[in-house]
Amino acid sequence: MNDGFQAPPGMMRMHGTTVLAVRHRGRTAVAGDGQVTLHDRVIKQRARKVRRIYHDRILVGFAGATADALSLSERLQEKLERYNGNLPRAAAELARDWRTDKVLRRLEAVMVAADEAHLYVLSGSGDVIEPDEGVIGIGSGGAAAHAAAVALLRHSDLAAREIAEEAVRIAAGICIYTNDSVTVEEIG
Repeated sequence: MNDGFQAPPGMMRMHGTTVLAVRHRGRTAVAGDGQVTLHDRVIKQRARKVRRIYHDRILVGFAGATADALSLSERLQEKLERYNGNLPRAAAELARDWRTDKVLRRLEAVMVAADEAHLYVLSGSGDVIEPDEGVIGIGSGGAAAHAAAVALLRHSDLAAREIAEEAVRIAAGICIYTNDSVTVEEIG
């Protein structure tokens, strides 16, 4: 399974979600599907995996364990408060803590964070990656959503929000852990 994220040795690979971030024409949209699976069953259809934090100026999306994702969201919020909304600094500090703290290292989640100027994927291995093309997909359907978004960027006149939503819907047709109940948040 290639979900757009290389798990470091010893870290469980995530599946069960698709989150996609797209920056296009001065707008950034983050979209996530709504399916929650537990082992071999779907237990929720309309989960909200994309949120606004820090005075609604930062968008975040998660793949992985729900409790871990919420913990990371809270920690990023704290870093943003500490660094006055400076997302690059807050993301770097969170990734550093995530990599070095014994408790945080056990968190099983990957996070996308975006503001009007930056788009990052953060992981427990200390990664803070800004994609080249302004598109990043995470989770089990992340690679499919990413590919669909790049094609839509290159060959359509759709806006960022429309690209993000349609790309997640395309991924839902491919990935059994992704559904087409899509939540989208947008800034810019």
